Amino acid sequence: MNDELEYRAVLAVDIERSAGRGDRALLEIRARLTEMLKEAFEASGVDWSACLRHDLGDGLRVTAPAGTRKAALVHPLVPELALRLRTYNRGAAPLTRIRVRIALHAGDVHVSPDGTVAGSPLEVLARLLDAPPARAALAGAPQTVPASLLLSGHFYDETVRHGHLGLFPEDFRKVGFTVKEHTADAWLQLPGREPPPDPDTAGAAPEPADVQEEPAGPEAAGSKMAGSEAAGSKMVNKASGHGVVYATQHGTQHIRIERKH
Repeated sequence: MNDELEYRAVLAVDIERSAGRGDRALLEIRARLTEMLKEAFEASGVDWSACLRHDLGDGLRVTAPAGTRKAALVHPLVPELALRLRTYNRGAAPLTRIRVRIALHAGDVHVSPDGTVAGSPLEVLARLLDAPPARAALAGAPQTVPASLLLSGHFYDETVRHGHLGLFPEDFRKVGFTVKEHTADAWLQLPGREPPPDPDTAGAAPEPADVQEEPAGPEAAGSKMAGSEAAGSKMVNKASGHGVVYATQHGTQHIRIERKH
């Protein structure tokens, strides 16, 4: 084995619920996924022909060329892939629809002359791909969401954390996971959707909305309630009999009767 180490970014994708579809459907979705991955890599400025690709059965592992800008593998590559998957799924039969989990990591690996890649970063990548938070997020998302993305802490720190063009840290949520002997934190995103809710706050009641200010409406005659006025944080309603009802945004009401002299 070559003892020289090369720092490489590594990406893996796994097709959700690929088992039980039959050989014809599996061959179709594997071919389609490979085609869309190639297009996404090329749209991101990463030479697909220079990537080292390894079949995972129901997915693919890709080792990017040395010197690849890691941020490009998050943006625009992931949105490009998600867009192609979603477009494809709109016209696909149920057995050939594709949703995937995507994992990204980077580190020093051994690259043999025959293109074989080995090293601990690939073990970390495999654990990220199988991480329960990524599986649960994709399973619980609407069917229109075509992918979940999980970044290792190292990959996130060197790319998304800096908030460069197209990278939004607020779109990711930190999660912890354990797969086999590997325990770590990672960063989760559902491409094309708001960040997955934090389990600690998912059931919390929403904050009360502020009352918006609107211009006062004309005073109505008769016994019916008329238009409303908003002044600061108060909602002002004019009632019949020359009365004025003030309701604060917390629900307290004050009634003032205006008498004619």
